[in-house]
Amino acid sequence: MKKTLFAIMIAFFAGAVAQTSVYDFQAVNADGQTVSLSQYRGKVLLIVNSATECGFTPQYSELEYIFEAYGGQGFEILDFPCNQFGGQAPGTINEIRNFCTRYNVTFTQFDKVEVNGKNAHPLFTYLKKQQGFKGFDKENPVSPQMDKMLQKQHPDYKKTSDIKWNFTKFLVDQNGNVVARFEPTAEIDKIAAAIEELLSK
Repeated sequence: MKKTLFAIMIAFFAGAVAQTSVYDFQAVNADGQTVSLSQYRGKVLLIVNSATECGFTPQYSELEYIFEAYGGQGFEILDFPCNQFGGQAPGTINEIRNFCTRYNVTFTQFDKVEVNGKNAHPLFTYLKKQQGFKGFDKENPVSPQMDKMLQKQHPDYKKTSDIKWNFTKFLVDQNGNVVARFEPTAEIDKIAAAIEELLSK
């Protein structure tokens, strides 16, 4: 019994220690293949949870814009559709991919995941731990609406690191460190500037 408990403890702590960067995680891509994020080692990454029926859905075009601008310089976008926010990402991953053709999406898309709660993908649990919620962008006129909506649903929503809505983005540097979090209210120019800064190092 003691040996079994010891083995479990060793496995638990080994797993905890191993997850020191995004490279320690795997995910199922849009083709149903399990891939290691270590294949993106040395690249700047923008990891986003997306939705096809959201007010922020046109951000697919903005994401494609920055992917085309920086993709040849060691930058990748990893898109994870998520149906947890207002049920705004319905359908299968193939249906979602087909929908995204209207935005000419060419960046990498993964299978649908959950990003909050007990069934959250481990990658997003890690991302949230590294970069918590710091508030919506004050200059965006949509921010007060987001705050009002979330306050009604969860009065203490600001106190958790949970992802608040579709199109939350995490910026990862060339060493797998999560260096920034952008809420869906963040302007694309602000995100592009942060990407450029990392690529210049």
